[in-house]
Amino acid sequence: MLFQVTMFPTSKKGDSASEAVARVINLIDKSGLSYKLTAMATLIEGEWDEVMNLLNRARKMLKRNHDRIYISIVIDDRKKARHRLTGKVESIENRLGREVAK
Repeated sequence: MLFQVTMFPTSKKGDSASEAVARVINLIDKSGLSYKLTAMATLIEGEWDEVMNLLNRARKMLKRNHDRIYISIVIDDRKKARHRLTGKVESIENRLGREVAK
């Protein structure tokens, strides 16, 4: 399964949420799950229970210091699919016959 996740506190001082987001990314990185950080969201590959458990831990961590958390999750649940983080991009590149910006 692929999960596209955006998670950040809305109850913060200043314009940047990067400190809180960095703590979430650190948790994801230490989980051992395959992931890709982008400017607007993080893609995580894994099974439902392990990813949802991770996201709940991240949510609880942010709730300790913030009153309100924004979370958006998009899920691609495809039977027997593996290595989707790279496989989906490779499929498009194969159709185009060239690499695309990543």
